Amino acid sequence: MSAHDHHGHDNHDHAGHAHHGHDHGHGEHGHSHAPASFGLAFAIGVALNGGFVLVEVVYGLLANSTALLADAGHNLSDVLGLVAAWVAAVLSGRPPTPRLTYGLRKTSILAALLNAVLLLIASGAIILKAAQRLLQPEPVATITVMVVAAIGIAINGFTAALFARGRDSDINIRGAYLHMAADAAISAGVVVAGALIMLTDWLWLDPLVSLAIVGAIVVGTWGLLRDSTAMSMAAVPSGIDPAAVRAYLAGRPGVASLHDLHVWPMSTTETALTAHLVTPAGHPGDAFLSEICRELQQRFGIGHATLQIEMATIDCALAPDHVV
Repeated sequence: MSAHDHHGHDNHDHAGHAHHGHDHGHGEHGHSHAPASFGLAFAIGVALNGGFVLVEVVYGLLANSTALLADAGHNLSDVLGLVAAWVAAVLSGRPPTPRLTYGLRKTSILAALLNAVLLLIASGAIILKAAQRLLQPEPVATITVMVVAAIGIAINGFTAALFARGRDSDINIRGAYLHMAADAAISAGVVVAGALIMLTDWLWLDPLVSLAIVGAIVVGTWGLLRDSTAMSMAAVPSGIDPAAVRAYLAGRPGVASLHDLHVWPMSTTETALTAHLVTPAGHPGDAFLSEICRELQQRFGIGHATLQIEMATIDCALAPDHVV
């Protein structure tokens, strides 16, 4: 979170009843744009996997293997996802402008959503090809399939390791890690399928494995699609309990009630909060606001809090729960 100082603005209007306390403190930890430190990991991942996609497409066609082509499709969608996440990581670090007051932080959420959609589109194309091949099985060059897929295990395993340490801090890093780990497992499945086809001559195994790959893609992508869609709808991040946040704020000394509470993701790593706190005894002071912002950061990971202090709810148009 940003290392901005806490400034509590005590704006007294002349009627004397609406005191607004805004605190723009975001904790004392500095912005945690996790992906930025993964720039080299993204570059290596895109280069290795982009090159490998070309190898898989060429040898998938030469070997007449839908499983290898399916793996290429999965890898291609991951490369596109990596590029989207990488671009978002760079854009998220851009400073805000008078019109884009949050900067381009939201691009990290859009990248995660795009990544999920690309994977599902790739899945549809693979299902179509595999269904055609199930109806009309064709011979497959198994040795070629096994060798190329084995290279895929090494490349995807190495790339997954690059993202392993950041997977808990950012949805895009998690997406990159999950896709690469899944790709390594899928490539292993293709090797096994190639060996079985060589031993048994069961040609239907090739399209069957490609359908299994699609299943793995869809299962792995569903959570990413759900989380990124929720984030783009400004839902409370899944790791934060909104009832606990409300209870914490309501329990502060002097707070009689609160309303217009909103918690939403500014990016895949940063969370913002706004709330109106009713303190009938008067404005509690800047130290009170600083303490709340520090606690919101430490307890809930909310680093960008804005709090409005009110003497009573009677004049606030946003007080009713049904008003947004």
